Amino acid sequence: MEITLLLSSLALFMVVLNSLTIRVIKDVPVQISHSVSVLIPMRNEEENARDCLASVANQQGLGNYEILVLDDNSVDKTADEVREFSQVRLISGSNPPEKWLGKLWACQQLFEESRHDYLVFLDADVRLNKNAIASSISKMQDWDFISPYPRQLTVGFIQKIFQPLLQWSWLASVPLFIAQRFSIKSMAVANGQFLIVKRDAYLKVGGHASVKTEVLDDLMLARQLLDKGFKGGVAEASQVANCHMYKGAKDLFKGYQKSLWKAFGSFLGSIIAIFLLVVTGLIPLATAVAGSNLGLLAFLFIFLSRVISSLRTGSLPNTAILHPVSIVVLIGLMLYSWFGRMTQTLTWRDRSLI
Repeated sequence: MEITLLLSSLALFMVVLNSLTIRVIKDVPVQISHSVSVLIPMRNEEENARDCLASVANQQGLGNYEILVLDDNSVDKTADEVREFSQVRLISGSNPPEKWLGKLWACQQLFEESRHDYLVFLDADVRLNKNAIASSISKMQDWDFISPYPRQLTVGFIQKIFQPLLQWSWLASVPLFIAQRFSIKSMAVANGQFLIVKRDAYLKVGGHASVKTEVLDDLMLARQLLDKGFKGGVAEASQVANCHMYKGAKDLFKGYQKSLWKAFGSFLGSIIAIFLLVVTGLIPLATAVAGSNLGLLAFLFIFLSRVISSLRTGSLPNTAILHPVSIVVLIGLMLYSWFGRMTQTLTWRDRSLI
């Protein structure tokens, strides 16, 4: 139990430290002189296109910017929705070459059509407040890239208990101040939903071509940038952006299946991660119920870390008490992802990931 208590207290300490030191992007008016290219890949996004583009077209503080959307072989009315916006340049994408994942090829094509100094990669399910891009670029300061982490919107029981684990997982495990100060690539945190990078830095690392086979392309691109001496990292952006990743539990399971097998580096890394999740997420409650005071204290530490994480990232803290349930779901998804990897059945958006 001493190890469980130690790890739980460390997680709480990390969440508090990171919550106090992370760069926070605020919804305040800022004027940006740099030229900006907003690059949005879309594949069968007719339900998202209009709201996403309306939020991008409404951006303020940008004196010189362009909006490019790549229609990645959609079979719905995505292109028709995009054409409703006269200020958006629509590009018809080609099928990915061999060994390229579809979204990464779409991002590469968007870059090749872009003209400006700052590249803003944006997913179609993201909605931006009017100062989001300008405030994010302003917050970069001496950085070459920034990953503004949107507030994650949820519907349904599974999403509400599971999605808050996204931010908690890195707030509780990565010392962001140290990682960003010394550009430690093994501690990189990034989210491709909303990612801004200087054009020259993107070029020097080879763009998305350098990560063309990676299911965790955002994380791997961040590592490439750090490895080449560029600076950057994650920022808290719940005030300026939100994202509803999945429509329901089925989509969530499929979405995480495609990438969780790679999240911990290897099969051994996944086994170690499962061990730590059991030690900090399941054992404290089980031993507390059995009458252990140390178990109860460890559970309270994890519970508090989840509450603080939720408050810091703009999500509701009321599901923190169900942390053990969310850990069971996460472990199940990790095993499900490895099953898909070993049976070579991983797909996303009707394309194979193997």
